[in-house]
Amino acid sequence: MLKAYKSISEDEIIEVQSFEKGTWINLVNPSEEEIKIVSEQTGIYIELIRYPLDEEERPHIEFEDNQLLILINIPVIRPRNVVYETIPLGIIVTEDHIVTVCLEEVDIIKDFCLKKVKGFATFKRTRFVFQILFKTAAMYLKYLREIDKKTDEIELELHKSMKNQELIKLLNLEKSLVYFTTSLRSNEIVMEKLLRGKLIKMYEEDQDLLEDVIVENKQAIEMANIYSNILSGMMDAFASLISNNLNIVMKFLAAVTIVLALPTMVASFFGMNVALPFQESPYGFVIIVLLSVALSGSAIVYLVKKDMF
Repeated sequence: MLKAYKSISEDEIIEVQSFEKGTWINLVNPSEEEIKIVSEQTGIYIELIRYPLDEEERPHIEFEDNQLLILINIPVIRPRNVVYETIPLGIIVTEDHIVTVCLEEVDIIKDFCLKKVKGFATFKRTRFVFQILFKTAAMYLKYLREIDKKTDEIELELHKSMKNQELIKLLNLEKSLVYFTTSLRSNEIVMEKLLRGKLIKMYEEDQDLLEDVIVENKQAIEMANIYSNILSGMMDAFASLISNNLNIVMKFLAAVTIVLALPTMVASFFGMNVALPFQESPYGFVIIVLLSVALSGSAIVYLVKKDMF
C-alpha cells in the first residue's frame, strides 16, 4: 500500500497524489512497483526502502547522500496466540520528504493518518521522527501493562487448575518480554546516536522531545526487566508446584498399592494346593477375610501416621 499525505496547517492533513516537497509517504508492505515509484520520484535509494521489509533487520541508522534511514523495532500483538512481537519500522528522511516503511499497518502510524497526534505536521520532519519514536515507546509501555494484567489473569486460572494451556500462555508472555527487552535496548542505541550525532537538524524543542523519548524508552526497558523477572519466578514456582503435586499423587498410589497387596498376599497363601489352616473349618473363609481386613486396616493406620495418605 502506498499513500502520501501533506499538512496544510498544523491542525489539518490531507491525502495527496503527488510527492511534492513537505510530503509524508507511507508504505505498508509495498510491492516492487510501489518501491520503484517512490525511489524514482523522490531519489531515495531502493536499498534504504527495502531494509525495513526484512523481518530480521536490526535497529540501526544509515546516512548516505543526505538520505537518513532510522530503523527501529515496534511492538505488535498476535491475538490468536496471545503473543507480542516486534517488527521493523523504517523512517527515511530527506531534504524534501519523509518516508515510513513497514510490513504491516500498525497503530503507531495509523494515529498520524487519523490526525490523533497533536502538533503533527509533515513539513516538520525532525519533530515527526521524534513523535514516531515517542509513540513507539508509549506503545511498548501500553503492551507491557497488558502483559502484566494477562499474567495476573493466568495466575488466577492456575490457582484453580494447572493445565498445559495456561502454562503455554505464560511461556508465550515470557517470550514476548524477551522480544521487547531486546528491541527496546536496540532502539535505545539508535536514539542515543541521534542525540549525540548531527545526522538530523534539531532545534531546542526537538532535542527536549528526543530526551523525553529516551526517558520513556528507559522506563519501558525497566518495566520489561521487572515483569520478566516476575514471570520467570512465577514459572519456576508453578513448575515446583506441579512436581510436588506429582510426588503427592505417586505417594498416594504407592500407599494404595501396599494396602491392596496385603489381602492379595493372604489370598495367595491360602490358594496353595497343600494342607492349610482352617481348611476343615466352616468359618475358614470368614477368618481369612477378617485377617485380610485386619492387615489392611493396620497398614492404613500405619501409613496415615507416616503421612502417606
